[in-house]
Amino acid sequence: MLVLMIPLSCSKDFPTNVESSDKVVLESIKIVNAGPDGNAVIERTVDENKKTVTFPRIDPETDFSSIKFEAQLSSGAELGQETYAFYFEEGDSEETIIIKAVNGKRFREYLVTLRLRVPVFGADFDKPEIYDYTNNDSGNPIYPTFQSLLTRGSGFDGEHVLIVTRASGGTHLLKYSDLQNNNIDPIPLNLTGVTGGVYNVNDGAISNGHVYVANLAIGSNLRIYHWTDPNAAPDVVADIDVSSISGAGSRYGDNMSVNVDKNGNGFMYFGDNAVTGILRLKVTGFTNIADPKILPTQTGVTAYVSYNKIGESNKYLLTGYEAPIMVANSSGGLSYTLSQSAVPIRGSDARVVSFNEERYLIMTTAARRGSDAVVLYVYDITKGDDINEALKIFEGSDKEPLFKYSLLGPTNAAPSTQTEWYIKKDNDGKDKTLVIYTASTDAGFVLVEFPKKEIDD
Repeated sequence: MLVLMIPLSCSKDFPTNVESSDKVVLESIKIVNAGPDGNAVIERTVDENKKTVTFPRIDPETDFSSIKFEAQLSSGAELGQETYAFYFEEGDSEETIIIKAVNGKRFREYLVTLRLRVPVFGADFDKPEIYDYTNNDSGNPIYPTFQSLLTRGSGFDGEHVLIVTRASGGTHLLKYSDLQNNNIDPIPLNLTGVTGGVYNVNDGAISNGHVYVANLAIGSNLRIYHWTDPNAAPDVVADIDVSSISGAGSRYGDNMSVNVDKNGNGFMYFGDNAVTGILRLKVTGFTNIADPKILPTQTGVTAYVSYNKIGESNKYLLTGYEAPIMVANSSGGLSYTLSQSAVPIRGSDARVVSFNEERYLIMTTAARRGSDAVVLYVYDITKGDDINEALKIFEGSDKEPLFKYSLLGPTNAAPSTQTEWYIKKDNDGKDKTLVIYTASTDAGFVLVEFPKKEIDD
């Protein structure tokens, strides 16, 4: 028997578009009861592509619990309700809610943002100007001395970058104004008489135009040199036989934290490589260094400990790339320790910056092993009467950075990492621009400028 198979085709009935006159488009919108008296009218156009509306800043005396809109919509459409409530948390100046335009069974949602007309503070981290000399390929090539672990120290004072290096050309300065124009014109430091130690130079700092450079001392004297004129031979401001100091270690110069005020008074701190204690030196008049003392150290600060003063207080941030950030006094006594998970544990050379009535924590992670990255972080720690309270409040927040930037540094055996900051003032002496500097061994250095926040519209 012959069976004839005839293929049968079948089809499914899919829904088809049904024309409707019920369009739902918000064409324009205005607030009709703004201001303390509830009689101010504020208009705004609609971004139909993004489905958003952002109003000009509004008087904070407005009754935000009962905002009334009038809107021009497509024929037949109307807003979903007569009034809307906007709730501003303490410290917030912006709030967004969803409103609906409805036409029959159809509706469309829009994001409506109200912003308070209040003073704004701090830096605008959405508008960085970046001068990059790191491994990050978004900027210039890495600064050439940052190779083969030859550059382990650097600094910045607003006018010059200090490069402490054993690379060809030696330790030198770079003018910040040159770097802003992508020009490199090294200013060599006169190194006459700079001798002694395993390495003649290893770390340094620059403060108010005063340059300090220290050698790497292993079983030899720790020597500190000082310049105000790069063309002149330096002063030897310290030549310390550390073996004569009770409790001292045997290797100094891997790290150096210089904390002197505009008159040159303050302290220098050096951690020893074996992490047995911290050497504190008293500084007066920039060049008088005396009274060496060994302070207690803390687990995890490593050979790359940092000890940075907080404003005019007697408090300092103490940390290293395997230790949490700690608050200490000038003699090493702790008053607060941030939890190890609050910020990346590799965070190094942590500092507190006060700018335009806000307060920030800055740090840069050191790339010691594995997948470690070299990243600059900036966090908001404005809330709180002092640094201890500020860090406690910070720990209870979302701890999201305001800004971060990668230097793309490789892991290495000597991840010496530096941060610094400088504030440019306007003609009235008020904060205008915040400049943040950071560098790390074999990663290079970068400077980032942030303008102060300004009230828009």
